[in-house]
Amino acid sequence: MPRLLVITEGSGPRLYELRLGSNRIGRSPQNEFPIPHPTISTFHCELVLSEEGVMLNDMGSTNGSFVGGQRVGSQKLTEGQSIRLGDVELRIENTEIRVSIPKFANPELPAPPVLNANGSMLCQRHPQSAVSHRCTRCQEVMCPACVHRMRRRGGQIILLLCPLCSQPVEPLGGPEQPQKKSLITRAGESIRRAFRAKTRPPRH
Repeated sequence: MPRLLVITEGSGPRLYELRLGSNRIGRSPQNEFPIPHPTISTFHCELVLSEEGVMLNDMGSTNGSFVGGQRVGSQKLTEGQSIRLGDVELRIENTEIRVSIPKFANPELPAPPVLNANGSMLCQRHPQSAVSHRCTRCQEVMCPACVHRMRRRGGQIILLLCPLCSQPVEPLGGPEQPQKKSLITRAGESIRRAFRAKTRPPRH
């Protein structure tokens, strides 16, 4: 951070560390940098520290703020530049401001599934098993061992859920379609229903 060096003897502490924002200088102890010198006003000036550097703003002082021998109301300061407040001389050291930007690690993406010799995909979590299901939401592929199974209360339906986002999964190739019954199967079922209806005892 930039520093303010007090050159004039007998003017208090010799070195001030500037902080971001306003740094007020004056005789009053309410200033960030109080300098108890009779030629300095109660609230003499402020040094504003920002990413763009250091700016001096006079606060209506009686004896003025001078940069390079010229009285100024507002002036951007550079490294090594001397300023005078009343009869007190100061110098700016190191106006370079370093802003620390935190580094965020990129989240690691899951490894792509491994292809088997026959072209089928192997599960990245169970390399010995082939991929069989895909999540309907996050599109994660998985083997049967990865699928979370949950049975609905009071029912026989088992839900197949994704281990990552808990959304439904479906077999690769889309949802399973009910197989159509052959003509012979349908005929056999009709015969069995008719037989059960004939052998059912009559109601009284």
